[in-house]
Amino acid sequence: MKSLHKKIEHVCEYIEHNLDSPLNLELLSEVACYSKFHFHRVFKAITGLSVQQYVLYLRLRRASFRISFEKNVNLSDIGYEAGFDSPEAFSRAFKREVGQLPSEFRQNADWENWNLRLKKKQARFQKRHNMKIEVVEFPEIQIAYLSHIGSPDSVLKTAGKFIEWRKETGLSPVKTSRTFGIAYSDPETTPPDEFRWDVCGSVKSPVPENSFGVKNGILPAGKCAVIRHQGSHEGLSITIWDAIKNWLPESQEELRDHPIYFEYLNFIFEVDECDLLTDIYLPLK
Repeated sequence: MKSLHKKIEHVCEYIEHNLDSPLNLELLSEVACYSKFHFHRVFKAITGLSVQQYVLYLRLRRASFRISFEKNVNLSDIGYEAGFDSPEAFSRAFKREVGQLPSEFRQNADWENWNLRLKKKQARFQKRHNMKIEVVEFPEIQIAYLSHIGSPDSVLKTAGKFIEWRKETGLSPVKTSRTFGIAYSDPETTPPDEFRWDVCGSVKSPVPENSFGVKNGILPAGKCAVIRHQGSHEGLSITIWDAIKNWLPESQEELRDHPIYFEYLNFIFEVDECDLLTDIYLPLK
């Protein structure tokens, strides 16, 4: 028999994979194999959110990514996709939860404020996945990078600027180039004003000076442990700590003096958040 936490975790996964479908209490209680008379109370007790709040949170989170990164998509269409019957209803809900109207968010997204709000709404448990870790020889890669220095909650604003540079110049096409993030700091232990994260794209030739602040760099060759992470980027730190705590001591490998980096194999504007794939590279001696 599944534990109660496992049942609710299974329901959350079902919701994440079926955001475009009707999600009512009766259906979700059946998914959980739990009494429909008590399911909603149990769900809130474990996650900290009602079922309706959790569904709304996930739909608006997805909508916020589409608004910010898919500027060619009509705001009304994004609202209908999120389950709202009218643009007005979508605007009201988005303003209430995000703090900005959809049009304001598209023009100048306040990611720091929205991420702070999201942290209060995230489910209390974090899912852990079975890890498959492979040791590889990583080849040297020429990159273009844009540094983010400041609050980790506003990293997506820098990422959006880097995407604009890629689209405008064509020097590191999103579809045909590799995309990396370099974690110079741990967001949990670094003061916000000292936090650094570089967003990077592979390039075939040096990047000229530009108004975006994108610079040239190298990802060095070397031995790495690579871990495939599926799901929200919010869970990356859990996967990293699990690898360092459990795999690293048993492997007898040692970490090299180089930041951890990530390769993003797909993007939030292409797939649902639960289907994001990220390779985590732990540099080894």
